[in-house]
Amino acid sequence: MLIKQSRSWEIPESSATPESVFLNRRALLGGAAGLAAGAVLGPRGSRAAEGGVYPAPRNEAYTLDRGVTPERYSGDYNNFYEFGTSKTVMPAAEALKTNPWTVRIDGLVEKPFEIGVEDLVRKVGLEERLYRHRCVEAWSMAVPWTGFPLSKLLALAKPASGAKYVRFETFLDKAMAPGQRAFFYPWPYTEGLTLAEAGNDLAFVVTGIYGKPLPKQFGAPIRLALPWKYGFKSIKSITKVSFVAERPKTFWEGLQSSEYGFWANVNPAVPHPRWSQATERVLGTDQRVPTLIFNGYGEQVAGLYKGLEKERLFV
Repeated sequence: MLIKQSRSWEIPESSATPESVFLNRRALLGGAAGLAAGAVLGPRGSRAAEGGVYPAPRNEAYTLDRGVTPERYSGDYNNFYEFGTSKTVMPAAEALKTNPWTVRIDGLVEKPFEIGVEDLVRKVGLEERLYRHRCVEAWSMAVPWTGFPLSKLLALAKPASGAKYVRFETFLDKAMAPGQRAFFYPWPYTEGLTLAEAGNDLAFVVTGIYGKPLPKQFGAPIRLALPWKYGFKSIKSITKVSFVAERPKTFWEGLQSSEYGFWANVNPAVPHPRWSQATERVLGTDQRVPTLIFNGYGEQVAGLYKGLEKERLFV
């Protein structure tokens, strides 16, 4: 008798989001032969596209027992406050100018430098990972991110011994991004991690999704994916990465620290001041499913927070 033992982040297929649209897109990108080479979530062909880097080979260590959220749902339901507060921000986000795009690495590093996104990709290589994404607003999705471990960027930066945190910053261009004209937001958008969090293998720098470069509403051309944290921690359109000794104040923490803290780890037992976090609404099906602590990735990240129990780890 074969007994399947589920991993900690997996949920039953009965709670899955349909993935037919995703598979149709894969068929177009990789060809029918690529799909025939393996199971839906198993090995597949790596036919070159988009300059030879998309779609990237999938890292099979990061799979899900659920469907990938079809792009028609995830691509049309986004937070990108630089371009407006509507979830249908995609048309407005098309104003984002992404070419050329450079990222500055500075602070407590061996030698500050700037690097173009294309050059960075050539240096570190790309892979695809299937990750769950949980928004603080209690909706969720599962998407195939393309990118590379944040630890590879840390290795390039060579942080000094005094560096304890990594601060991320996005662009500031009020002419291009009308949302940045709102004076009550502390622009530009910033985020931060401890060096230990940034070095965890789950921390992922994203340059693509659904087997192609990031569309603008997803935070093109380069963003973070931190699947054990609420989505606002996964900063979009990164322009600067700074290694610092003091804990940085992040965008939402600076705006409303009682509701949004530095850590923002997912926990169903810790409600937002204005709503419960016990369940989440899955994009594409609108099913309500139970939220998992650390979004189901506790085995990989819970150890990062030992000795920090007095911190507001789940806000």
